[in-house]
Amino acid sequence: MLDIFHNWGEDLKVGNGGDLALSSGSDTINQRVLRRLLTNPGDYIWNLDYGGGLGKLVGQPVNSRQIEAVISTQILQEAAIPVSPAPRIVTTVTDAAQGNVAVNITYSDPGSSNPVTLNLNVG
Repeated sequence: MLDIFHNWGEDLKVGNGGDLALSSGSDTINQRVLRRLLTNPGDYIWNLDYGGGLGKLVGQPVNSRQIEAVISTQILQEAAIPVSPAPRIVTTVTDAAQGNVAVNITYSDPGSSNPVTLNLNVG
């Protein structure tokens, strides 16, 4: 299945031929993971259980364990993420007063088994 290249919060990209750009490799997986983590449960009408709703944690008191739990649960529901070795999730509170948490997710690329890192900020 082909995925349109789309980073969360950005416009769609145009390919060299003027059509919509397609994603490939780890870009596809990272985009799928971000889409899953940032989509609110109930917002995707074809699968109401889809989504981690990390965006709802913005402005809330910092709870890095809750963030890790949401990511751990959701990431393994993404078909492209291998269960073994298990993805590694590290959260670092960067500004407790503002509720900012840096998240580092490392997983194995299913095609090459090389580690892939995805970084995002919650807060």
